[in-house]
Amino acid sequence: MPLADDLRPHTLDDVVGQEHILGENGLLRRIANSGKLTNLIFYGPPGVGKTTVARIIAGNAGKKLYKLNGTTASTADIKEIISSLDGIEAIGGVILYIDEIQYLNKKQQQTLLEYIENGDITLIASTTENPYFYIYNAILSRSTVFEFKAVSADAIEKALQKGFDRLNKENNLSVENGVLRYIATHCGGDVRKSMNALEMTYLGAISVEGNKHILTMEDAKQVTQKSEISFDKDGDNHYDYMSGLQKSIRGSDPDAALFYLAKFVQAGDIISPCRRLLVIASEDIGLAYPMAIAVVKACVDSAIQLGLPEARIPLAQAAVFLATQPKSNSAYIGMSKALDAVMQGKGTVLPRAVQNKHFDSAEVKNKGQNYLYPHDYKNSYVRQQYLPDDLKDSVFYTYGENKMEQTAKNYWTKIKEEN
Repeated sequence: MPLADDLRPHTLDDVVGQEHILGENGLLRRIANSGKLTNLIFYGPPGVGKTTVARIIAGNAGKKLYKLNGTTASTADIKEIISSLDGIEAIGGVILYIDEIQYLNKKQQQTLLEYIENGDITLIASTTENPYFYIYNAILSRSTVFEFKAVSADAIEKALQKGFDRLNKENNLSVENGVLRYIATHCGGDVRKSMNALEMTYLGAISVEGNKHILTMEDAKQVTQKSEISFDKDGDNHYDYMSGLQKSIRGSDPDAALFYLAKFVQAGDIISPCRRLLVIASEDIGLAYPMAIAVVKACVDSAIQLGLPEARIPLAQAAVFLATQPKSNSAYIGMSKALDAVMQGKGTVLPRAVQNKHFDSAEVKNKGQNYLYPHDYKNSYVRQQYLPDDLKDSVFYTYGENKMEQTAKNYWTKIKEEN
């Protein structure tokens, strides 16, 4: 039996982490202890205790327990469980535990709904994906969602110590200083992955004098290589880290920006941060420093041309550069307002002066484009209407409070007052 399964907790007190819901006064603990089990959905990254807690709660409920895995379950499997509800064992209802419920299609989830509603089935489900995107709304509305979080390194280290003690009970082992801590901090808050890393280190332990085996730091580093990256390119965590990168830069925190960038670099993904850094240059720095886009484009091009590991250098330059620049989203906000006007169907008839035609049909009374060429006037400016009539008084762009935009504002205010 794998070490992670051998040490799987059997009570809520033994679960590592999740104090926010399983602590002394945690809501999930109180629900579990109430004796009145409701439909539950556990959401969070892998290896943080979702399946373990579901099994503990289901085991304490005193009801018949059925288990399915969403990756392999079929509609026939679900119907087979439902067909057994008339048996003696199902009196009082049963608990159906579905691991990775996000892999059930909508029709399969709808099959469950009728039996969840009448109380024949109490559903406990776990998912690594955002349930509000992947689980049928009717099931969500009848369930309570609890979010499980990555486990802290301190908590994992304590669990690893128990794992080492279990391995050492039947073997003559020793471990180099810092090995357990290193594994605990390099597995992305995943207890199961940490346990597996410890077991792999044990299986490859170096034999020394007296038939003694030693778990080394070098082996620990090899088995945890890149394992701290707990997201994939389509997973929620990927977008969480992407959001963290942009919000850190927007909040002018270069340290946090470098941290989130490092997550992508360590995962070997440079395309995602390249695209996001280019967006940030225009969305969050914008007209406060218009050359930001050019600087970031140069950094991004360099990163792509260099590839990893050197790509981390220009990407770090871009992240710190953007985080330390003045910020403005005035152009972004202006574009959003203009798009709203377009979506509302406004501005379909353009002023004659801006149209790209140089003749008028017979029914047009005032013939001629009547366009005033600004460069023929002082300061290359002359008043004329560019927006359609139904939008002529609209203001989409408002100057930001930064030095660059205020300078432009003062310049144009002066010139326009003279006309």
